[in-house]
Amino acid sequence: MLKYVLAWLPLVMIAMLNGALREGLYGKYLTELQAHQVSTVSGVLLFGIYIWALVRLRRPASSKQAISIGFVWLGLTVAFEFLFMHYVAGRSWDVLLHDYNIFTGRVWVVVLVWVMVAPYIFCRLQKPMA
Repeated sequence: MLKYVLAWLPLVMIAMLNGALREGLYGKYLTELQAHQVSTVSGVLLFGIYIWALVRLRRPASSKQAISIGFVWLGLTVAFEFLFMHYVAGRSWDVLLHDYNIFTGRVWVVVLVWVMVAPYIFCRLQKPMA
């Protein structure tokens, strides 16, 4: 399982790249909410590519392990977001919790669900490498 914990680290880099794309490319042309939503879609796509490739190269031993990987990644992602973003990046708790309000169009939770289920989905869809 340690290799999958370490394999979570590139997800942080992908998230930072995704945020840089939002800020540098399209964020200035959209409302903040629209940019958030577009960034959510691009994040799901970028994470999906990485997770698909990872599962292809280092296939989990079982569906159960793939589910465990997803839960570990979910926990690491939420912990990183709240701990790092609050204590290191200085974002307030209100700002951090704001992205979880789906009733105002905030769809960040889609990324979290995707990070949790993608290892299982790709494990089930991919045939073992020969």
